[in-house]
This record gives sequence, structure tokens and C-alpha cells, in this order.
Amino acid sequence: MTRLATVFTHRRPDETRAALQQLVERARKDGWTLCFTPEETRKHALAPADGLVLDTPVPREADLCIALGGDGTILHGLRAYAGTGVPVFGINFGEVGFLATVDPDGVSSGVERALRGEFELLSLPGIEASAGEATWLAMNDVSFHRKQGLRVADLAFDVADEEVGRVRCDGLVIATPAGSTGYNLANGGPVMAWGVEGLAVSFIAPHSLTARALVVAPQDAIAVRSRSLEEPVDVSVDGRPICELLPGGRVTARFRDGVGTLAQTPGASFYHRLREKFGRLANTA
Repeated sequence: MTRLATVFTHRRPDETRAALQQLVERARKDGWTLCFTPEETRKHALAPADGLVLDTPVPREADLCIALGGDGTILHGLRAYAGTGVPVFGINFGEVGFLATVDPDGVSSGVERALRGEFELLSLPGIEASAGEATWLAMNDVSFHRKQGLRVADLAFDVADEEVGRVRCDGLVIATPAGSTGYNLANGGPVMAWGVEGLAVSFIAPHSLTARALVVAPQDAIAVRSRSLEEPVDVSVDGRPICELLPGGRVTARFRDGVGTLAQTPGASFYHRLREKFGRLANTA
């Protein structure tokens, strides 16, 4: 039976060209078929060849997703295969690559490991964000930002239908455990180990001496409301703009368990990854 792998790559194709060629050659040798969306096909100017399916929608029946890129590319794969159980194997071509399974110097062995299934599976939660009838899925975070040039945002947030706080700030971030090492960490929010259930709420440049980050229990919905009289607020999911929060409006965020499936090196731990990624950056600064 032919095995299918979907491939997503970094937005700069020159950086992943050599790795992609290694992947194509190894997949053909091992009897895999690689699937590329229209965007990926155009990005790499791919031509029809044995073992390649080009200009295709994301196949839900894939056996594996391989992401050649940074955390953004890996998050794209996790969202594309949310709820399917298809593992996302990341090879880092980004700045930090906290979600990546292997680093760029391990491309050859990483490709072999991915196609042989030599990895462990980690189930990751997500955030279901909703406003009116619209819903979005975040794997890392949902963030709220004041518009450039306008006054600071005036945001209130409710947990389990109770108003917990109201803060004038540049924005607010709701993060999953996997996302807690991203924007939330930059805000001074709490880092949550993978396996912890809950969401972190942190503030971007709060105009307050009392604003504190908060970890919310998984069963409690978080509602962010704009108390501004005039200024809308931009809302993003995993760094991608999705909508505006208008004065008087609200966006609700809910913890959703078991949404994504991440491939990781056997025996690797969250704490080892934390030390390697952020300890190394601190030591080389």
C-alpha cells in the first residue's frame, strides 16, 4: 500500500531546497508518495515526477506531514491535520524551532527517521476561538493587539462567566502549553510544560501595577471583551490576523484537548527542549 506524506515548507524556498531534494529522493526510494498543495508546488516550481502529487488539496488520508521550516510552518501542519491523528514531523529551518523534531544539521537522518516512523507521538491541545458564528483554531495562541496609532486597548476578560480583570494595555495573549514558550513567554507569562492542561493569559505592555498573568483551568471558557468606546482591536490566531474586536464586542476562547499530533525524538522531554532552545539562545546573546 502506498504511503502518503504531505510536505509544507518555509516561506523562503532557497533555504529548504537541498533538504526537499533529499526528502524527494529518500521518499521515492522507500516507496512513499509526497503531496504538495498548489502553494508549495508554485513555491518550488515542481514538475510532475514519479512519487509526487502536485497542486492537490491537503489530503486528509495522509500517513504523515513533514514540515521543513520553523514553528510557523509546523503550526500550519498541526492546524491542517487537527483532529486527524496525522503526526507532524518538523525539521527546523526557523529561528528557534521549539516544536521541531530535528535541527538542520540532522536533515538526512531526520528524513530517514520520519519515513521509517522512528518517532514518538505527543498529543497537543489547542484553542477554539469564536466570535458570533465564526470559529478558528489556534495551536499556540490567540492574541489581541491595539491598532497602531490608536489609543491603548481597554480589555476586560471573564473566566467561567466571572469578570476577572480589566486592563488598559497594548494587548492580551491566551496561550496553550505549547504556545506558552512563544508570545506569552515574551510577555513574562508562565511557561507551562507539555502535558499541563489549561491556558495562560498574559498582557502586552499593561498600563497597570497590578496586572498579573493567570493560568486558567481547562474546563473554564475565557471571554475577552473590548471596553473601548471607539478603538477596535486586532485579533490573531498563531500570528495570523483573523478579525477585529469592535468596541463592546467579545471573543471567546476554549481549551480543546487532543487537537494536534506532534512527532518527537524518542526519549526527548519538554525540559530538555526548553534548555536546548532557550538556554542556548541566552548563552550566545
